[in-house]
Amino acid sequence: MDLQFTRHRRLRTTSSMRSIVRETHLHAEDFIYPIFVVEGEKKRNEVKSMPGVEQISLDYLNAEMQEVSDLGIKSVIVFGVPDEKDEVGSQAYHDHGIVQRAITQIKENFPDLVVIADTCLCQFTDHGHCGIVKEGKILNDPTLDLLARTAVSQAKAGADIIAPSNMMDGFVAAIRHGLDEAGFEDVPVMSYGIKYSSAFYGPFRDAAHSTPQFGDRKTYQMDPANRMEALREAESDLLEGADFLIVKPALSYLDIIRDVKNNFNVPIVAYNVSGEYAMIKAAAQNGWVDEKAIVMEMMISMKRAGVDMILTYHAKDAARWLKEQH
Repeated sequence: MDLQFTRHRRLRTTSSMRSIVRETHLHAEDFIYPIFVVEGEKKRNEVKSMPGVEQISLDYLNAEMQEVSDLGIKSVIVFGVPDEKDEVGSQAYHDHGIVQRAITQIKENFPDLVVIADTCLCQFTDHGHCGIVKEGKILNDPTLDLLARTAVSQAKAGADIIAPSNMMDGFVAAIRHGLDEAGFEDVPVMSYGIKYSSAFYGPFRDAAHSTPQFGDRKTYQMDPANRMEALREAESDLLEGADFLIVKPALSYLDIIRDVKNNFNVPIVAYNVSGEYAMIKAAAQNGWVDEKAIVMEMMISMKRAGVDMILTYHAKDAARWLKEQH
């Protein structure tokens, strides 16, 4: 029988053959590892909804960073959980706040690590929203000054990158202006420019103690149904001075990642968020999935969609698994 067809399987015959034609590759330096720092001493508080994730006090921070560095991970992002909160989140921009002290400690002991500062108010306000609240309304413009002050205080502490996550209109412009005015014109901004109002954030709010005390964040985070809005948000942030763009969450938004990558020539970051992490951990603990296989497939899917970096709670495990392959 004279059949004419293409034998695609020729390039899949062995592990080595599959390796040499593989299009997408993961590296430990692709990962950004999130850390949660708390006040006090000798604290390693397990986040029950995120197995393997802990809030740690500063006396444990060096050991944690040594492990991260030894695994070949080049960057971390710092989230802080303060003891005191108020209506304007003043601990977010205090020069001796928990985030600022953590940043300084990391840079003094691990100068080659790239330290990213999450720049928001929600962990620091007593109402849990990302801005100033008046009569139940989140005020956009008065919040911008506080965000700029927060960014400047984090840059003074030694942050290599400022990552504002609040989704106020004009937040990148305000932060870029504040940094430049303070002499930090060389500190880049990694904007959470495409941040959806997602049900996948729940476990993070346990870790960061940032659950809103009333309402929700739908007036400032994006509607999951919208696609073109992501391009408008990305474009405005870049015009205002953003150097990186974050798409958050990742797995349900791979189409958005590809859209952003196709339209803008800047580094793109996927935030593999807490709910995505927690689901896999829960399934793995029940023996329903192969954790290593499914995590690495997820990471590849994000890289394939177009991201340059992946902010993920799986970072340490994924880096270990990559080491095992070599």
